[in-house]
Amino acid sequence: MTKKFSELNRRQFLRQVGISAGAGLLATQSITQALAANTTGQDNSTQFTKDDLPTALMDESLPSGQAQQAAPETLQVQTSCITPNIETRLFASSNVGGSDERNELALDRMACAGFKVDNPAITKRQYLRFAGTDSQRASDLQNIATGAIKAPKLLLGVRGGYGAMRLLPMVDWSTLGRIMKERGTILAGFSDVTAIQCALLAKGGMSSLAAPMLYSEFGKTKPDQVSCRQFVEALTNPNLAINIQDASLTSLNLPSILTNSEPKNLTGTIWGGNLSVVSALAGSEYLPRIAGGIVFLEDVGEQAYRIERMLYDLYLAGVFKDQQAIVFGALSGAGEDSYDKRYDVATVIRQLHKLTGLPIYSGMRFGHIGQKHSFPLGAMCQISPNTVGGYQLVFNDYPTIKADAIHVEGLWQKSLSL
Repeated sequence: MTKKFSELNRRQFLRQVGISAGAGLLATQSITQALAANTTGQDNSTQFTKDDLPTALMDESLPSGQAQQAAPETLQVQTSCITPNIETRLFASSNVGGSDERNELALDRMACAGFKVDNPAITKRQYLRFAGTDSQRASDLQNIATGAIKAPKLLLGVRGGYGAMRLLPMVDWSTLGRIMKERGTILAGFSDVTAIQCALLAKGGMSSLAAPMLYSEFGKTKPDQVSCRQFVEALTNPNLAINIQDASLTSLNLPSILTNSEPKNLTGTIWGGNLSVVSALAGSEYLPRIAGGIVFLEDVGEQAYRIERMLYDLYLAGVFKDQQAIVFGALSGAGEDSYDKRYDVATVIRQLHKLTGLPIYSGMRFGHIGQKHSFPLGAMCQISPNTVGGYQLVFNDYPTIKADAIHVEGLWQKSLSL
């Protein structure tokens, strides 16, 4: 008898549906629908193929009113673009793109929105499952550190998956960080790119942007307009603010703020990213050691016990010492525990709170979901409770781009050649 999806770990689940385990950080919309159906007690036997290209998870956890308000807009054919003037380079640190057409559509949209991509050819590289050999992928960043290539204004990741960790010893992060600071370069991405972002902060002292990427967002048939708008907002607003009203993206069974005392304002450097990647860096020189920091974590397709195991990795390694708070984004597709349904994400996070004593903020609108809100990592962040049980994050001290240089609608327009 076939197991239900909630009884499978991520590797088993992906093998059953015909997708490689390394692609697990990106899930198809169909997979999301299956997970959502299963968490409501429905037995879903949907079969999937590799033709279901991995994309960000759609949000199934918003209350009905919010879901209706934030529903994806219909893709419209746009006829206006602006001249691309923002110096942009791509870096492909992880999985191969997989579809030339999708990459080309994404590049068209980037140009229409005002981003002049200088190295589009890297989207065609492939070595095994990766977007090029280790040397090729490391050179996307190392050539900037050596001065062989001028630092652009935007360094945009192509996609996640796996492979970035292999590159960490091959880049001069200290020099790269210094050059990026001088130029005001913004490195953007998430998921497996967390390894790059952590190394850049730990050894180069440079911030980055948790944000959607070329293939995984801008190459979709219908890009998520909320994610696109919030990407541009984070690129252009030097005092970005994000308001969170509830913890539903992390767990429906948690308050948005879990604390032993009255919530208060906190200010510190926010850092972190994908939990699987951050925990894998524990004990290495590439994991930031930020005194008085605020740790951000998100993940996808990990059951509660696996989430707890990775959090214990970080706890036992002393990562949470000297931190002020932990912020959780989306923990998508965790499913139910096959031994006891009461053991869920909320139970895991309450255990972490008991271990660390740190205030925990849940529901941050970022992760492997639709309608994500981009934000800077390695920047100063102030967290303030509001009067209705939620909280606000305000960021500062990070590079930005002039808003009038970007035509945001270009990021989701249908290709004029279609």
